Amino acid sequence: MDRSSEYNDLEWAIGLNRRMLKIVGLWPEESKNHREELLSKLRFLVNVMTLIFILIIPALVSLIRVWGDMILMIDNLQFTLPLLITALKVFIMWYKKGALSPLINMIVKDWMRIKIEEERNIMLKQARIIRLLAMCGVLMIISTILISICCFLFGWTLRHVTNLTDPMGKPLSIQSYYLHDVSSSPNYELTYAIQVIGQSVSGLTYTAVDNFLGLLVLHICGQMENLHLRLLNLGKDSKFKAVLKYNIIDHIRLIRSIEIIDDTFNLMLLGLLFLFGILFCLHGFLIINVVNRGGHLPIGQLSFYVAATLCVLMHMCLYCAVGEFLVTQSERIHWATYEYMWYTLNPKVARNLILIMLRSKKSLNITAGKIFPMTMAMFCNLLKTSAGYVSVLLAHRN
Repeated sequence: MDRSSEYNDLEWAIGLNRRMLKIVGLWPEESKNHREELLSKLRFLVNVMTLIFILIIPALVSLIRVWGDMILMIDNLQFTLPLLITALKVFIMWYKKGALSPLINMIVKDWMRIKIEEERNIMLKQARIIRLLAMCGVLMIISTILISICCFLFGWTLRHVTNLTDPMGKPLSIQSYYLHDVSSSPNYELTYAIQVIGQSVSGLTYTAVDNFLGLLVLHICGQMENLHLRLLNLGKDSKFKAVLKYNIIDHIRLIRSIEIIDDTFNLMLLGLLFLFGILFCLHGFLIINVVNRGGHLPIGQLSFYVAATLCVLMHMCLYCAVGEFLVTQSERIHWATYEYMWYTLNPKVARNLILIMLRSKKSLNITAGKIFPMTMAMFCNLLKTSAGYVSVLLAHRN
């Protein structure tokens, strides 16, 4: 049986992100199939156990052992901090599953309802952006796996290796400390393989949750753009009151959806804010310190630090760019009501526009910890603050 074009559009828009989240057991929509729901919980449990017991705890123990050596601490924290943020993402997604499920149903209804071609194109435009970001995330994970395998096969390392962190000269993928002897074969090979698998799963989790947040926000931005389009064309419809009432209800629905998203992800965004600030400071300190002192750092390690810094920088820029886009779209709703030719209407009818004017007066945004709005202005301020801390670290080092 042929599926409808609306269903095909829905699958194209959310299919990739849904598969990514289902692999790690974090897709919020509960399955009606009991077996699939059980498998989802099992995947979630495996994800959590791998993340905590194979990656986070050994990395934290290693951090305690190297405490005081700045280079070794940076080498550890560049992996440990993202792993801790990934754990935070996992528990937030699982704890807020009930709150996120209605948003999935909302997206499904928006795609399945009948709409004009212009509205469909706007929704496809937003979906195309998130699909591109999801594919870039998958490519990054595949690249990480391939680099890790090549390093293992050719005996290379992108880390700073010492006898304290990697005895017997056999470096693992992540600086970590295990109770068993990892220097002997096949313990070393098995531990390395398990770490690479754990990194792949955590990387998929990290990327999938980010893409899911982008999916929700960009979908709502698309709906706001459609609402803006309908508001501009109010005068072309004979049933002004009925159409205005529908648009007001739709606007309230979008406002409540953003409130749910902000309540769910504000703590995660605050953690990401700190992650960006700390890693940017540490990597900047290390790179500038090596250049200023004329020190020697292997080209592979230096390239890795620069790439990691740029990756974190681009991630934070994307969060802020999506938040800025949301603010822009919400402001367009506000101005659309003012630009409408209300003076041509009957005064009793025109005053109904006040409802949507008041609702759209305050810009919608997502925040980090209910404190910092995720906008490009905040991103620029964060860059300036982080750069200031880099100079403080260098002054203290000197």
